[in-house]
Amino acid sequence: MQMNPNALLLLALLPLVMASGSTSSLPFAVGERLSYAVHAGPGMNGRGEMWIAGPVDVRGTATMVLHSDITGGFGPFRVSDKTTSWIDPDRMMTLRFTKSERNPLGRHEEDVEFDPASQGWRAADGRTGASPSDQPLDELSFIYALRTLRIPEDGALVLNRHFDTERNPTVVRSLGRSSVTTPAGTFQVRDIEMRVRDARRYRGEGVIRISLSDDMCRRPVRIESTMPKAGTVVLTLTAAEPVLSACSAR
Repeated sequence: MQMNPNALLLLALLPLVMASGSTSSLPFAVGERLSYAVHAGPGMNGRGEMWIAGPVDVRGTATMVLHSDITGGFGPFRVSDKTTSWIDPDRMMTLRFTKSERNPLGRHEEDVEFDPASQGWRAADGRTGASPSDQPLDELSFIYALRTLRIPEDGALVLNRHFDTERNPTVVRSLGRSSVTTPAGTFQVRDIEMRVRDARRYRGEGVIRISLSDDMCRRPVRIESTMPKAGTVVLTLTAAEPVLSACSAR
């Protein structure tokens, strides 16, 4: 008996559920790989990738492993940003987070373990803290969590989900619908604005604009943010795997 290809796709996604506990499936799965062109001002170009591996056991929980790897620069000046987040996909929360940044002005490292039961976290450098939520997120897993949310057209969501209390709240609002043309094609998108607190990177509040494909995959097609040291950084989708007919450019 033959099965409709769309039905097969839904069956593949059904085992993963949203953090809210609803029966809606996650719009991403292990094996997804998104490639980006990166631009950050005159002459500053690079590339980026976001992909999902796993499952990997973290203290008895089968996790998805989210990866982000961004490199770029101009001439002899190079920058890199590598981030990894181990998430519990059933509850959409982070269990471990690592980050390694390199640039001509220095470096930054983070390695954080989370205990959602106590809402506590501990960093490899000895720092500890209490999260405001028992479903903590980091900066990478936040992007994937956004893909699971239904953001009201005429309102905003105020989220206290970042593991570091000082980086809350995150305010998310819809900017409407538009189309974005990329090397991967033209996508109909939902434009989202995130207002984040990050004293190190933004010297206070930062604004990130994300265009999510308006389909069942809700992939980030374009990400834009302006930072004091780096200027305006834009990531534009160049390729997406797996190729799914329901989530392809139109």
